[in-house]
Amino acid sequence: MKISANKYVAVTYDLHVGEGEERELMERATPENPLKFVFGLGMMIPAFEEALKGMEEGGDFDFTIDPTNAYGEYNEEYVTELPKNIFEVDGKFDSEMIQEGNTVPMMDSDGNRLNGSILEVKEDVIVMDFNHPLAGETLHFNGKVIDVHEPTEEEIAALTAPAGCGCGDCEGDCGDGHAENGGCGCSGCH
Repeated sequence: MKISANKYVAVTYDLHVGEGEERELMERATPENPLKFVFGLGMMIPAFEEALKGMEEGGDFDFTIDPTNAYGEYNEEYVTELPKNIFEVDGKFDSEMIQEGNTVPMMDSDGNRLNGSILEVKEDVIVMDFNHPLAGETLHFNGKVIDVHEPTEEEIAALTAPAGCGCGDCEGDCGDGHAENGGCGCSGCH
C-alpha cells in the first residue's frame, strides 16, 4: 500500500538541523516509538507529507526542507518583554517554572495558545521568544517507512486527541509541543 490521503503512516527518522558539517541531531523517532500520523489530515507540515507521498512500507527516505517550507524564518519581532507580574501565582512570582531555557504555555489576547521560550529573567520583565523552536532551520530527515495501512477508528481517535499527536522520541529540546503540533514539539507534526 502506498502513502496517500487518509492512510495511517508510521515512520522512523533522524532529524538534523543546520548546514554541512554543522548539522546537529535534533530529534529521533525510533522503531519502538515511531512518528505516527494519518496522511493528509494536516497533522504534518505539508512539505514533510509531500516528500513521503507515494512511498510504501519498507521505503527509505532522505530529504531536506528549507525554512520557508518548514517553520518559517526566525523573526526578531516574536521576541518580546513581558511584565514579570503576569507570571505570579497567588501573588508570588513562579520562579520554579519561569527560568531561562524553559518553554511555557501562554495565551495571546485573542485566546490563541502558543508557547514561549524564556530567554532572560530580568528584574521587572521576562524576555520571551515566541518563534517556533525550529524557525529559521533547514530540516534534514532520513529514515524509513515502517507501516502504511487504512486507519482504524481507534487509531484516528488516538492520533487526533488533544493531548498528543503520535510523535516519536525527541532528543534535545522538543520545544513547543506540536506547536501547531499539539504536544511534544517534534518537527514533522502540526
